[in-house]
Amino acid sequence: MAAKKYKHLFFDLDHTLWDFDANARATLEQLHLDLRLPDRGISDFDKFYTNYIGHNEKLWERYRKGEIRQEELRIKRMWLTLLDFRIADEDLSRQLSELFMQLLPTRTILFPDTLEVLQVLTDRGYQLHLITNGFEQTQHSKLRSSGLDPFFRAVVTSEGSNSLKPQRAIFDYAMEQANASVSESIMIGDNLDVDIAGAMAVGMDQVHVNFIGTEQHIKPTYTVTMLKQLEEIFGNIE
Repeated sequence: MAAKKYKHLFFDLDHTLWDFDANARATLEQLHLDLRLPDRGISDFDKFYTNYIGHNEKLWERYRKGEIRQEELRIKRMWLTLLDFRIADEDLSRQLSELFMQLLPTRTILFPDTLEVLQVLTDRGYQLHLITNGFEQTQHSKLRSSGLDPFFRAVVTSEGSNSLKPQRAIFDYAMEQANASVSESIMIGDNLDVDIAGAMAVGMDQVHVNFIGTEQHIKPTYTVTMLKQLEEIFGNIE
């Protein structure tokens, strides 16, 4: 069990609490049918979804580096996925993007035990916050739809802070918003290069939420493979 030195627990949202891949898949499955994509030659939905995830991850990496803007990310991931099926249709790309952004934040698939664990940590006296590389309106919509909203005091998005993990500025901004110090705070997230390395760089302890057994090229303060294990790390505040 960890020493009782933490007061502020900063969580990542996507891929840590809110199951981005499962929610994106459900949304794209709906749009695949609603927009009659099989009639356009996209009969293999699994391939369509896998290609989307690949393009999305690469474009998010470019977005984090400041190489592309928000709107380009949103349109281009659809455009490139459609191109994989030899469909060069800008209007369809834009329609897919707009409907995806409307529907995705209303999805409610969370990782196992998410709500229960957050309730336990709240009851134990911890202050919970979010630092998320996401867009302001989208992330707040996810929180409301999935029942996560009541647990978090400070919600810091990359858009709202004008910075992105792993940059120092977003962590500094989060400390200000939460009225917290680095020494009494810990970052909990799934991405080693974004959540864990970013927290390390500002001197904050970290929990790597390693659902999929990612090989760790950096050593976090703690590692869990399921959210329930956070209850073991964080006992009651004395």
